[in-house]
Amino acid sequence: MSAPDLRSPTAAAAGAPGPQPATAEHVSVLVVGAGPVGVTIANLLGTYGVRTLVVERSLEILDYPRAVGLDDEALRTFQAAGVVQALLKDMIQNVPMRMYSARKECFAEILPSTREFGWCRRNLFSQPLGERALRAGLQRFPQVGLELGTELTALAQDGTGVDAALRDARGAERTVRADWVVAADGGRSTVREGLLRIPFDGRTHPRKWVVIECDQDPLDAPYTALHCEPERPYVCLRLPYGLRRWEFMLFPGEDGEQMLAPAKVRELLGRHVADPERLNVIRARVYTHNSRVARHFVQGRVCLAGDAAHITPPWIGQGLNAGLRDAFNLAWKLAWVVQGRLQPQALQSYHDERQRHAQAMIELADLFGAALSVTNPLLAWLRDRFMLAVRNLPSVRDYVLQMKFKPMPRISRGVVLAAATPRLDERVGRMFIQPPVERGDGSVVKLDDALGPGFALLCWQNDPGPALPAALRAALERLGCRVIAAARSRGLQAMQMKAAPSRGVEVVEDAENALHLWFAASGADWVLLRPDRYVAALGPLATLPRDLETFLLQWLPPAPGSDRHGMTTAASSPGPSLAHSAATALS
Repeated sequence: MSAPDLRSPTAAAAGAPGPQPATAEHVSVLVVGAGPVGVTIANLLGTYGVRTLVVERSLEILDYPRAVGLDDEALRTFQAAGVVQALLKDMIQNVPMRMYSARKECFAEILPSTREFGWCRRNLFSQPLGERALRAGLQRFPQVGLELGTELTALAQDGTGVDAALRDARGAERTVRADWVVAADGGRSTVREGLLRIPFDGRTHPRKWVVIECDQDPLDAPYTALHCEPERPYVCLRLPYGLRRWEFMLFPGEDGEQMLAPAKVRELLGRHVADPERLNVIRARVYTHNSRVARHFVQGRVCLAGDAAHITPPWIGQGLNAGLRDAFNLAWKLAWVVQGRLQPQALQSYHDERQRHAQAMIELADLFGAALSVTNPLLAWLRDRFMLAVRNLPSVRDYVLQMKFKPMPRISRGVVLAAATPRLDERVGRMFIQPPVERGDGSVVKLDDALGPGFALLCWQNDPGPALPAALRAALERLGCRVIAAARSRGLQAMQMKAAPSRGVEVVEDAENALHLWFAASGADWVLLRPDRYVAALGPLATLPRDLETFLLQWLPPAPGSDRHGMTTAASSPGPSLAHSAATALS
């Protein structure tokens, strides 16, 4: 396969019509910044049916050496946005990472075998190609516009929306009214710094790094390597289509721009390839690393996402992945609030659910960077001796190999409902697994494709239809919640439920026994999943109606034309509550 032209990001797409600019001066969501995070948010909002405008001041995709790693959570986000297959075409999946000592001994290898979320945990891509695929995905949605060469110059908020002053490449100015604004405009965010003045807490690292990308990869090294050599720490990794990247640490007194001179680049590469003169350098740039988090992710009707909200050093490949977690968490909440399916105060939960985890990923990246960047020979020797001594201990090897050091998000305060027991509550606020399931037509799909794009009530070995009175079913429909009954593959229960399912209930079979193991370990009989596939609530069958009612009363807005939620509760009615009636039906 021939390599795409990576040096001219707009040329390859010149023959295809781009997304048309929005003409209406009112949109539900205005996204500022058309990088991968902003455009992923727009693809998700398009999937959810939300009128969206994306503005980007650059006319072309930035052709710099940028993000290269995508994890399983990121691919699950792209799956939800309907663009994962387009990105996979230009991606290398399941790539190991190795760490080498000062003497070039491999003291750690990271290659997770798990696919608990449906995808490989370490994947490599070229960001310019990925951004093209994401922008092409917007063409599916007539309600989503992308305007290049347009910059945001001012914002004015009130209780019902935001007035955004925009200026296009010709200097023409106009104002767009948006219900909500997402600032995904990068680490030097105009919105965060210039307009909202939100503090960006953290630090800038003193050492700079020069990043070089070449084509016609001269090395047979199909992995990412962190070389912890005190003489000059560096990173070397393989990219799609015969590209290879090197990242070299600069020392005090070395001028960044001088290090990009062709002779100096050849000198840097000369220690690692036989003939650096033959290398074709297509990108080179000097970067300063930052570890920073915005103090607030939400201010009024403006939300920060991606690098505008947090900047992460690159050592564990989590900078863009953290931004994509923002995208999934934020997009469904915006859509549900705009469509009247969720209380507006749910938007504040975006900050509560994302900021602490973003900080945890930064701290892990800082730890990796500190281990890689040791320049004192004695300290490097001590580090290497320790790592080589423990690498063969089974528990340590499994911890590193399976990437168990990665902090997984746990939402304890947000759009979730605490469970009654510690065993159950441990599962609340965590991302649910995504095994393959078999649908009624015999097709085997990833679980999310069966659940659909919204909320999902997933019941194990039971059809919940009889336990859901009309009022509760109507409330679930207003929430945009599908009902799925899962059963053991080829089991009697599956046969019985598939023969006569309740109205609106889809029955699926557990193709690889993964759902059985998850429900058995949790002690739950049902789980309510958010659109981003985090567990919102779970429990035994006996508490299903009561817990759903509690969750819905907290987060579902009142029914149209009413100050009530359309549900009869024990607190508001002298008769039996919905929860009591449904519990009786279950028994």
